[in-house]
Amino acid sequence: MAQVLEFRLPDLGEGLTEATIVRWLVEVGDVVAVDQTVVEVETAKAMVDVPCPYGGVVTARFGEEGAELPVGEPLLTVAVGAAASGESDEGSGNVLVGYGTAAPPARRGRVRPSSVTGAPASRAPGTPTGTRTGVSADAGSVVAAANGGRELGRAGDGPAARSGDGDHPVADGRYGPGRDGHDRPADGGRSGVAVIGDGPVPVMSPLVRRLARENGVDLRELEGSGPDGLILRADVEYALRAAATGQVRTPAAAEPRRAPAVGHGAVAPIGAPLTQHRPGGADAPHGTRIPLRGVRGAVADKLSRSRREIPDATCWVDADATELMQARAAMNSAGGPKISLLALLARICTAALARHPELNSTVDMEAREVVQLDQVHLGFAAQTERGLVVPVVRDAHARGAESLSAEFARLTEAARTGTLTPRELTGGTFTLNNYGVFGVDGSTPIINHPEAAMLGVGRIVPKPWVHQGELAVRQVVQLSLTFDHRVCDGGTAGGFLRHVADCVEQPAVLLRTL
Repeated sequence: MAQVLEFRLPDLGEGLTEATIVRWLVEVGDVVAVDQTVVEVETAKAMVDVPCPYGGVVTARFGEEGAELPVGEPLLTVAVGAAASGESDEGSGNVLVGYGTAAPPARRGRVRPSSVTGAPASRAPGTPTGTRTGVSADAGSVVAAANGGRELGRAGDGPAARSGDGDHPVADGRYGPGRDGHDRPADGGRSGVAVIGDGPVPVMSPLVRRLARENGVDLRELEGSGPDGLILRADVEYALRAAATGQVRTPAAAEPRRAPAVGHGAVAPIGAPLTQHRPGGADAPHGTRIPLRGVRGAVADKLSRSRREIPDATCWVDADATELMQARAAMNSAGGPKISLLALLARICTAALARHPELNSTVDMEAREVVQLDQVHLGFAAQTERGLVVPVVRDAHARGAESLSAEFARLTEAARTGTLTPRELTGGTFTLNNYGVFGVDGSTPIINHPEAAMLGVGRIVPKPWVHQGELAVRQVVQLSLTFDHRVCDGGTAGGFLRHVADCVEQPAVLLRTL
């Protein structure tokens, strides 16, 4: 007899908590093999192919393309066993980051290393070592839930509907305490229709129910816009906007359902897009709200945290890059792989960090320690159609110009195509920001938290310059260093930037080792 197993969105690592469905690769009724990629998702860091650990027949998909799902929410269900396919129903055992395919459900959220195992936590591959380091672990697992031969999502003989993870009772009458203190069904809460008050409400996500609960929205009064009347997060958000602005719309067919207002006694009908009005009358500015999601949302969170936590300062200097440009041209005319300007700047950066290791560090305020790192994992800012990303060149200090050029080219192409992995986007210790490609001379960039510094490079342009006692037209660049004032004083930062400028102006001593 076939067994229906549920495959949930796995923990994709790096602290990611949700992902957006980009493209389904299977349809309901398709036969899938163990470890076959079934969906492409986009996280705040990269595009990820998600393989299914079960082989069998796809019986349901959860979420349309473009929908955002939290980690742990169902992706699809698969009927496995003799009646479905010849694949084993035990799962492949292969995992994504922090995600097991055969383990029982583990608690979600970040777990201290000491609570995962009694042994000391080990350093993850690629983590820069230093004076002191530590790691944390994320718990995640797959839930394999058989449904007694019934179609998944049905409660008794009622209509099929998808409930959440058990924050509320279900229609089959079996209850048990949930994680948050609410009743939950004894079968795990996935095989019924959520009941709120005295009526069943088809709600897909516990996040939707929590959003409604926290804002006083009665889900029984909402009409879901999802499949089979499923109430989505957008439906609750619409109800909140309608209640807050008091907007109304004449219904096309029937009296619209109403949602209680937030913060006052009036109610507003819902069920159609609102004409947005702002407090302040007709003269108040109007605009469009754009959700901070995906890469844009991750960038917003990280930059905000950097501004909150890091007391940064910036120093800058102009440098004559004429000899650096001539040296690069000579290297490339000699044959062999082409050397990029970014690679030469990166090589200069790592040499300067060797002299001033304070800037290749991070701050642990809980321990009140500055952690100087042994390896230089060099991030570089790359603007893509998806937004700003910072790929990381591992062990940049150990690479020559050719190796750096090749790695920059590979990571830049992966950034353009959206195929960077989470590992290629994390773990940086210092960032090189070449904003000269945008045609600007200078900037005061925000440090890429939790790093301690960022070197900015402006455009290289012909300018009047005093060279060997005479006025001449030279190739001039502005260099800027933004640094965390907790790790060093201005003298160290100035010394680092001055060494970078000296190498730009007289690169011969460095080029011998490239």
